[in-house]
Amino acid sequence: MKIAKKLLAILAFVPALALASEGGFPLDKAPDRQTNMAALQHGAKLFVNYCLNCHAAVSMRYNRLKDLGLTEEQIKQNLLFSGDKVGDLMTTALAPKDAKAFFGVVPPDLSVISRAKSSSAGTGGDYLYTYLRTFYKDDTRPTGWNNMVVPNVAMPHVLWELQGIQTAKFVEETDPHDAAKKVHKFVGFEQVKPGTLNKIEYDTAVADLVGYMEWMAEPAQQTRKRLGVWVLLFLSAFALLAWRLNASFWKEVK
Repeated sequence: MKIAKKLLAILAFVPALALASEGGFPLDKAPDRQTNMAALQHGAKLFVNYCLNCHAAVSMRYNRLKDLGLTEEQIKQNLLFSGDKVGDLMTTALAPKDAKAFFGVVPPDLSVISRAKSSSAGTGGDYLYTYLRTFYKDDTRPTGWNNMVVPNVAMPHVLWELQGIQTAKFVEETDPHDAAKKVHKFVGFEQVKPGTLNKIEYDTAVADLVGYMEWMAEPAQQTRKRLGVWVLLFLSAFALLAWRLNASFWKEVK
């Protein structure tokens, strides 16, 4: 009975999540990186260098990165922190209580974040791709940063050195639902300080990072898709054979 109530609560919450996504900032389509090993390797490097400082990915082990074409030595040299082993889980050294004190909330585990953020507004990859590109400087926030996808986000912009610093531009317009009210409408970003990457390079880097997180959420997805094609072909052939056998059987009966 308790399990049934929990399931009903979850099912009731899912449409609310989808509605919230649809009513928020529009999501950009994330480039597909799932068959690009070089991009996924680059994304893994970015993930280790910029995400694992605060977030963990405890469903993933470093040695699984060999599926991306990396050797054990390359993983040791480029992707492991001091003291970690190739067979270790991707954990973070940041203690939950310290994270709570710094950010007001414990950073979520990122193992399946790309699947968790999927909604009718877009895939989890679309969500992450847009989110990581829409941070802007906001001195009213404790971290000094805000985000268009997640307003008043607790997370700072960890990629700001790559992207640079941008501010969000808003204009005040009449509320279409109430002429007596004014609303702030977002009209774009203004770059106030360049980063180490230009816009195209930064978008490419984010696409690689998001591609890696999509792969990490289901490392066997390409195998699943290939097997799915063969399964469908088998079922199609079986259905054709069953159809002809059925026709032959009823022909004799008649």
